[in-house]
Amino acid sequence: MKQTNYLVIAFACLLLFGLCKSRDAKLDSALAEDLKAKQMLQGIWVNEDEEDVAFRAKGDSIFYPDTTSQPVSFQVFGDTLVLHGANNVKYLIVKLKPHLFIFKNQNGETVRLTLSNDKADLMAFDTRRPQALNQNRLIKRDTVVTFESQRYHSYIQVNPTTFKVVKTSYNDEGVEVDNVYHDNIIHISIFKGAQKLFSRDFHKNDFQNKVPADFLNQSILSDMQLTYVDVVGLHYNTSICMPDNPSSYLIEVIISYTGKMTMQITNH
Repeated sequence: MKQTNYLVIAFACLLLFGLCKSRDAKLDSALAEDLKAKQMLQGIWVNEDEEDVAFRAKGDSIFYPDTTSQPVSFQVFGDTLVLHGANNVKYLIVKLKPHLFIFKNQNGETVRLTLSNDKADLMAFDTRRPQALNQNRLIKRDTVVTFESQRYHSYIQVNPTTFKVVKTSYNDEGVEVDNVYHDNIIHISIFKGAQKLFSRDFHKNDFQNKVPADFLNQSILSDMQLTYVDVVGLHYNTSICMPDNPSSYLIEVIISYTGKMTMQITNH
């Protein structure tokens, strides 16, 4: 009797294992990339109504004509186009034919694109792209101020970096694109005669207690300027700006005459 029970249990386990393998195989099949659809998307696609260039699919990547939008890798699974940028974004494919691509953007709007045969459209993807905001812009400021008969020398240097700041936006077709800019490091030194009172490199993350993380992640440490001096110390206005957006934070950095630093938000 016990042997029979063992056989039944063993058979049930084998059956369950087989069902699991079958289900996994079906899932793998359902998630298999549609390489035929990817091949059909190769080329330059233009808006059907306005004939503006929307994107170019080449190999595993999609390129945009916008000068700051970065290429993203893409895949097609069933009726879904997946773009792998800063976020993985999915778009419902309504129809895909050799010369017609219709999909739903993130606003639920239907976008109709046609495959371009115009070689002039390749010019929209010229790789000689202009420099991004604040890139390769070295700024130096030397200022001498006097307070209570004492002279103070303020030195500011805005140093461009290769640190990338990715800002997500939407193009005319309602497709999410990643725009890349470059951050700065700002150095401030303060001297009283030959005595160094303060010296520091400021990074964007130094202001994380004053600026919300979501804003800070997509913003640039743009500039720091000496505005005035008083009994408290030297006052610097720090601009943290979001590219292509009117939003910004203005933070006042105050350096005392003993070299101590404090910060406060002035407005944003």
